[in-house]
Amino acid sequence: MASTCTERSPERRTMRRSRFGCRNCKLRKLKCDEGKPQCKRCRSFGILCNFQPNVPDLQPVADDSVRSYPSRCRWTQVGRERTELPPPPPLTGAVWTCDASTFYQLSAKCQDFITRYLGRSLITPDDPNMIQVNRKLLTLAFSHPFLMHASLAVALAYDRHLNSRSSSRPGCRRTREECYHCYQSTVLFNRRLREPIETKDKDPIWATAAALAVLTFANPDSDTPEESWPLKPSDPSSSSFSAERDRDRDLEWLRMSEGKMSLWRVADPLRPDSLFRVLAPTFARMHSPLPEQGIDGIPTGLAIACRLDHSSTAEDNPYFHAAHAVSQILHLPDSQVTTGHSELFTRTIRGPFRSLLLDKDPVALLLLYLWYRKAGRAIWWIAARARVECPAICSFLRLYHRGCHAVHAFLPGVRLADGH
Repeated sequence: MASTCTERSPERRTMRRSRFGCRNCKLRKLKCDEGKPQCKRCRSFGILCNFQPNVPDLQPVADDSVRSYPSRCRWTQVGRERTELPPPPPLTGAVWTCDASTFYQLSAKCQDFITRYLGRSLITPDDPNMIQVNRKLLTLAFSHPFLMHASLAVALAYDRHLNSRSSSRPGCRRTREECYHCYQSTVLFNRRLREPIETKDKDPIWATAAALAVLTFANPDSDTPEESWPLKPSDPSSSSFSAERDRDRDLEWLRMSEGKMSLWRVADPLRPDSLFRVLAPTFARMHSPLPEQGIDGIPTGLAIACRLDHSSTAEDNPYFHAAHAVSQILHLPDSQVTTGHSELFTRTIRGPFRSLLLDKDPVALLLLYLWYRKAGRAIWWIAARARVECPAICSFLRLYHRGCHAVHAFLPGVRLADGH
């Protein structure tokens, strides 16, 4: 059942894309000036431009702190005898993370971020169980470079969030270091997933998957509401295939979350020897069942906007589960909203409701907006995206769905009759 509000007024602006830009600009979702051998964006960002396939993505111009070697041991040939050599000794006072294929020397800034942030929980700073888990994961990060890179990227993203919150700007772009660590973690993580997974690797794998999902969510495509989804302009020159692909990218953060959950059986974070077993209540909240019928717990105005009544079910109304999930956090104090509550809502973004959201249906957008507004007050990485997408959703609804009065009753500047 899609929304019946069909009024759409002004045509949205369009934006021309660079067709022959470098891969770095495409990864960072920026317009490339196609300058050679270095485009302006890569030069100002301090990375090697990669029009050519032999140049890695997001490679810092003067980076030599990461190296790969084929095995843990090295060999030297003396006559007909081969002698095993130990790995290269670390520099005095240096701090390293390494495994059988990669080693990385932590810079002074990385060590400072470890001291400042990684001894606590960044994903849920007020959760004492997660703080305990994070301290143990920090130890594992020194033997799992993909986890160390992911942890440093999250710490840099959190630091950026704190700085943007204290400034007048709604957000700021990722630094070169954050992009570098995120990219290195992704490459090393994908490589590790292609190998047999041992029990000792399961916790680092689950932690890295969670960190990459957080990083994707905390980094919206744009720093301004005008260029953010759902308000951002589309490319008129795109083919139907490209348009469909770009449409699917609108909820890229959701696909990353789903990708993380696809590793649930592999990592089994609730197994008896898992570090994450102490988070069983959070996982239980995340997978708690939703009502099968009716509108108990849903604010009256929201039930009207979603066209729900006491006989409604998920089979006859695509908003049913999402409305129940978001209603469970509307009355909670901000300090009591957890990742379990937030992921309960994201689990409802599937099937017909997901299609409506991708189609920018006004009621589906309202439910996402209400979730952003509430969860973003409690969880920093949701706030990072909500800061630009909440006003973008409001502007979109006011521009293209002025006739949906039940939806507009929930937007800023309108006092709701039922007090919610």
